[in-house]
Amino acid sequence: MANSFKTIAAFLHTGQNNTSKFFSYVGLGIGVLLLLTSLQLYIDINQLLKDKNPRKNGYDFISITKEITDQNMGNDNRFSVADVEDMKKQPFIKDATALISNQFRAKASAGKIIPFSTDLFLESVKNDFIDTVPPSFSWQPGQQDVPIIFSADFLEMYNVFAPAQDLPQLSASSIAAINITLECYGPAGIQNFTGHIVAVSDRINSVLVPENFLQWANQSFGNALSTPASRVYLKTIDANNPDLLTYLQQKKYHVNKDKTKFGRVKQVLQAVVSGLGGFAILVILLAMMLFSFYLQLMIARSKDNLQLLITLGYSPDWLSKVVAKKWIVAYAIIIVSALLLTGLIQYLFQHFSLNGKDELSPYLHSSVTLLAVFLLILSIAVNYRLIKKSLASL
Repeated sequence: MANSFKTIAAFLHTGQNNTSKFFSYVGLGIGVLLLLTSLQLYIDINQLLKDKNPRKNGYDFISITKEITDQNMGNDNRFSVADVEDMKKQPFIKDATALISNQFRAKASAGKIIPFSTDLFLESVKNDFIDTVPPSFSWQPGQQDVPIIFSADFLEMYNVFAPAQDLPQLSASSIAAINITLECYGPAGIQNFTGHIVAVSDRINSVLVPENFLQWANQSFGNALSTPASRVYLKTIDANNPDLLTYLQQKKYHVNKDKTKFGRVKQVLQAVVSGLGGFAILVILLAMMLFSFYLQLMIARSKDNLQLLITLGYSPDWLSKVVAKKWIVAYAIIIVSALLLTGLIQYLFQHFSLNGKDELSPYLHSSVTLLAVFLLILSIAVNYRLIKKSLASL
C-alpha cells in the first residue's frame, strides 16, 4: 500500500494547506470523542437509574389512587370498571389495570427460622405491569405452593425493624429460601398454603400473588366474584407528560410526586446527553467537510500531474483507491485514540465518582465500540467516494 502511494506521491501536492488538514483531524477527534462519550453516558444514566425508576419495554409505570379528604373519607373511594376504561381511552395512557386485593383475611408466618407472623394483604396485577416475573410465578387450582413477589421497599422496612425484635436481617437472595405458611380464612373456612418469594419488585409496593390464585381465593374464602380496585397502575411513555398530570389532577387521582419528579430529572439528563451527541455529530460533519476542502484543493493543484498519470495508463479508479488508502491509518489512529480515551473516562468515572460500585461497569458498552467501528468505515467510505468524484471531474 505504501509503495503504491510512493509511485504517485511526487505528482500530488500533499504538502499544501496543511492547516486545513490539521484542524480537520483535530475536529474529527473531538467530535468522535464527544459522540462516543455521550453514548456511553446515556447508557450509564439508564443503568444507574433503572433500579430507581424501573421501565419495561420503554414505558413508565405509575400507581394511582383516589385522593382521600376529610369530606370523602366516608365514601367508597375505589375505582370502578368505568374509571379504568376511561383511563385507557386517554391518548397519553397506553394501558391501565386494576390491582385486585384479597377479600378475605390472610396471615403469614415463617416458622422457627423467623419467629414472626403478621396479618397480610395480598394483591395481584397483570404480569405485563410487573418489572420482574420469573417463570415460577404461576399457580394452578389444587396447587399448595403459592409463589410471591415481594416489594423491595417492604424488605428494606423489615431489615430496619428486624434487629430491634431479635430477628435476622435478610438479603433479596436469601429471602427466597424461606418457606412461608400462608393462612387464608373467611366465612367459608380456613386453608393453609406454602408460600415462597420468587422475586423482589422495585416497582410495585405490595405482596403480589398470581392473578388466578387471588381470584380463586376471593371466591372461595370471601365469596367475592369481583370487587372495585383501590389502586390502578398506568402504563405510559412519559410519566411526566403535562397532559397526563393535568388529567390526574382534574380527576383528583393521587400519584407519588417523588416518582414523577425523579422521572423529570432523568429526562433532563438524557436530553442534555442527547444534545451533546447531536453537537458531536455536527462537529464530525464539519471536520469531514473541512477535510473534503483539503482534498479538493490538493487534487485541483495536482490536476495536470493527475491527468498525465491517467494519460500514461493509470485508471481513475486505481488512483482513487491508492490516494484514499493514504488516510486510512490517520482515520484509524484518530478514532481508536478517541475510543481508548472514552474507555479511560468511563473507568475513572466508575472508579472515583461511584467508588467502584458494581451497578456500573468500568468497561465500555459494546455499542460504543460498534459505533467507533462504524465511524471508521464511514470515514473511509466517504473519503474514497469524495476522491473518486474529484478525480472523475478532471
